[in-house]
Amino acid sequence: MQDYKAELDRHLAWFENKLPPRFAGFLSWVRQPSSHWARIPLGLLLVLGGIFSFLPVLGLWMLPLGLVLIALDVPFLQAPIARLMGWIERKWQQRQRAKGLR
Repeated sequence: MQDYKAELDRHLAWFENKLPPRFAGFLSWVRQPSSHWARIPLGLLLVLGGIFSFLPVLGLWMLPLGLVLIALDVPFLQAPIARLMGWIERKWQQRQRAKGLR
C-alpha cells in the first residue's frame, strides 16, 4: 500500500507554492500537525457550506476544499483525494505548457 499521506502532503505543498502569500501562510498553518483540532471543524464547515452551495455566499468550491482538509486526518479519504490532487496538478501543468506554446 502506498503512503498516500506523503503524496497528499506533496500535492498540498505544490499547491501552496501557487497561492498568494497570505493564503499560502494559512494553508501552511492548517497543514501543521498542531492544527489538527482546527482542521477537522474547518473541513466539516467547508463541506457543509458546499452542500448549501445554492445560497449566495456559499459555493460548490467549498466541498472539495473541506474534503482535502478532512483527508489530512482521515486515512480512507487520503487515497482518493491524493489521486484527485495528482490529476489537478497534471491538468494545471498541461495547461501551463499549452499557454507557453502560444
